[in-house]
Amino acid sequence: METDENQRPGLVYGFGAYGIWGLVPLYWPLLKPAGAMEVLAHRMVWSLGVVAIALACTRRWAWIRELARQPRRVGLLVLSATVITVNWGVYIWAVNSGHVVEASLGYFINPLVTILLGVVLLKERLRAAQWAAVGVGLAAVVVISIGYGQLPWISLVLAFSFGTYGLVKKKVNLGGLESLAAESTVLFLPALGFLLWLGATGGSTFTSHGAGHAAWLASAGVVTAGPLVLFGAAAIRVPLTTLGLLQYLTPVLQLALGVAYFHEAMPPERWAGFALVWVALAVLTWDALRTARRTRARAVELRAAAAREGSAAPGVAQPAAPAAVHKPALRARSGACAPDASARDAATPDG
Repeated sequence: METDENQRPGLVYGFGAYGIWGLVPLYWPLLKPAGAMEVLAHRMVWSLGVVAIALACTRRWAWIRELARQPRRVGLLVLSATVITVNWGVYIWAVNSGHVVEASLGYFINPLVTILLGVVLLKERLRAAQWAAVGVGLAAVVVISIGYGQLPWISLVLAFSFGTYGLVKKKVNLGGLESLAAESTVLFLPALGFLLWLGATGGSTFTSHGAGHAAWLASAGVVTAGPLVLFGAAAIRVPLTTLGLLQYLTPVLQLALGVAYFHEAMPPERWAGFALVWVALAVLTWDALRTARRTRARAVELRAAAAREGSAAPGVAQPAAPAAVHKPALRARSGACAPDASARDAATPDG
C-alpha cells in the first residue's frame, strides 16, 4: 500500500535497484577474459539458483502449478526468455567492447519504443504530447545516426528487445521474481549445455583463471536477481509515476560512466542527439504527470459525488454488507532473505 510510511523505504529500494542497474557497466569488464557468450550463459545458470533461494525464503511456489496448466502463458515465457537473452547478450558485448554510451541511449529511448510498440501492436491511441515525444525521438535517432555514420544499432536492438520483453511480460502477468525464475528455468539447460561444451573444448575460463574469476562469474546471478528484488519492494510502496521517473536514473548513470569513466567519445552531433532524446522524455514525463494528476482529481470528484448521493437519501435502506469479505493480500509473505514481495508485472531496465 502506497502510504507515507511505505514510500520512504520504497524510494530507497527504488534508488537501489535503478542505481545498481546504472552502475552495472562497472561489473561486466571484471569478468574478462570471459567472452560475452560465456558471461551470458553464466548469468542464466546462476540466476536460477539465486531466484530459487529467494522463492524458498518467501515460500512462494503456488504459482508454478497454476502456470503449468496454462500452455499459452508458458509459450509467452519462452518468448520473453528468448528476447531478454538477446538484450542481455548485446548489452554485455556492448559494455565490454567500449559502447557504454550507445547502450545507455538504448535505455533512454526505451520508453518511446514502448509507446511505438503499443501503437503498432496493440492499436493504442496516443495523446498529442505522446506523438510529439515520439516524433522528437525519431529525429534524435536521425541526428545520432549522422553522428555515428550509421544507425545506432546497439541502442535500437536494446530498446526494441527490452520494449518487446515488457510487452510480453504484460501479457504473461506474472510477478517479477516469479517470471525471472520461469525464464531462468527455460534458459538453464541451453546455457548449461553451452558451458559444458566450452569446458570440453577448452574454451571455458571458469576453471582456468582461478577461484576469484570463478566467483565473479558466479556472482552474475546476484547481479541479475538482486536489483529485481529491490525493484519488487519499491513497486508495492511507491506510485507508478514515481517509478517511471526513477527509471531514468539507470541510463543517466550509464551515460556518465561511458563519458567520465570509460572516456568514450562524445562529439557535438552525439550530444545534440542525446539532447533531443531528453526533450522527448521531458515531454513524455510532463504528459504522464499531468494525466496522473487529472485521473486522481477525477477519482476524488467521483467519490465526493457518490458520498453526496448517499447522504441525500437517508430514508432509503442500504443493502447490508456481506458478513465476511476476504480480500486478496496486497503483499506476498516476505521472508528473511528478501526485503519484500516481487513486483507486479513491470518491465525494468536491465544490464
